[in-house]
Amino acid sequence: MQDTIAPVETWRTRNVWAISLSAFFADLGYQAVLAGLPLYMVFSLHASVALYGLTMALGYGGGSLIAYFGSKLGDRVGHRKLAIIGNLAIPLLSLSALFSSPVAAVGLFCGGWWARNLRTPSRRVMLQRSTTETTRTKAFGFLHSLDIGGGILAAIYLLASLAAGIPYRYIFLGTMAPLIVSTVCLSITSIELNSDPSNPVSQSKAPSSSQGKSFEQRPLLPKSSSSAILAATLLFGFSSYSIGFPVLTAAKESGAADLGVVAFLLFNVVSSATGLASIRFLGRSWIARFHRLGLFGYLPAALGAGLLGAAAGAQLGYGVVLGAVVILGVALGIVETLEPALMSVIRPEGGGGFGLLSAYRSAGLFIGNLVMGLLYSIGADWSYGYAAIVALVGATILLIKAHVIADQVPTSSY
Repeated sequence: MQDTIAPVETWRTRNVWAISLSAFFADLGYQAVLAGLPLYMVFSLHASVALYGLTMALGYGGGSLIAYFGSKLGDRVGHRKLAIIGNLAIPLLSLSALFSSPVAAVGLFCGGWWARNLRTPSRRVMLQRSTTETTRTKAFGFLHSLDIGGGILAAIYLLASLAAGIPYRYIFLGTMAPLIVSTVCLSITSIELNSDPSNPVSQSKAPSSSQGKSFEQRPLLPKSSSSAILAATLLFGFSSYSIGFPVLTAAKESGAADLGVVAFLLFNVVSSATGLASIRFLGRSWIARFHRLGLFGYLPAALGAGLLGAAAGAQLGYGVVLGAVVILGVALGIVETLEPALMSVIRPEGGGGFGLLSAYRSAGLFIGNLVMGLLYSIGADWSYGYAAIVALVGATILLIKAHVIADQVPTSSY
């Protein structure tokens, strides 16, 4: 019996599930460390907030180079293989509280975080090659939702562990188990993921000439628009910061470390729900999605950072901090869904586009976290104010470019 093209409703294939569940278990592991590290360094090791900012800057900055070269290496050795290798090394960050030394904490965390960056572009390529034109944004939204869903359970795990008085070293060591499961999930994906990106594994045969060109053969967005996304991504990175900073702000405003973790939990809940919701309300037009990335992703990031600055500077209270965290969660949900989906359209060949996306974001985050740590030492309102201004510039670039490419691409194409 001749194979037929799978209907759109079957986009949650074995590969999509395996990749998304791998993301779920990975975040279930390392997000507990990410949320706990600022509390451990500042409150237990009595390190400065500036040192914590340097830790995040080194993690993201080194990761930017690793992500870029990892995407190139994945094209040569296979993205599936490289994703598994990178995933295997992430548990290094679970050892970051094993020694009562800030230097050890920084080194081990960065080692695991760099491994995460190594596999991120390859994992996105795997998902791209497991989907078709009409299902790709849904798949990235689904991935982000499960990704952050793991972060939600990680926050609950951390919150319960701190309430029970468990030492940080044992809390962090416990995160190794889900990280191992994450690697197992990646290992059961189909070997077909290493095939030609113009023939996604979810399609059993290429469309005939009567059906029109495939999505990868008929790009809907000019390739030059990738420069706008990358420039905005870099600025978004400059404006971004580890969620550990809002965790510290929430802990200081409330006077309790546990309530700082509540802010982290709320952030992940909102971001996960936004990732799922974005599957339905972001529409079919790629031009519209380009516009909405700036409008619903970068602009809320600026608003959330500004509100955090106001809450910290004017001591508006814990409730306002949580409100700002909700806005930041919405922003991340939109950005993490639309950025990779748009890049897969503009630069569908191999992992180069995803490598550049990760590299630009991480390079921006290097500067962003470094500046945040230094400005936080002067005043939290200074650090968040800086982030709000730069995010606003990034949003402006995207919105202007969206109008430009809307004039360049015929309406019939989208």
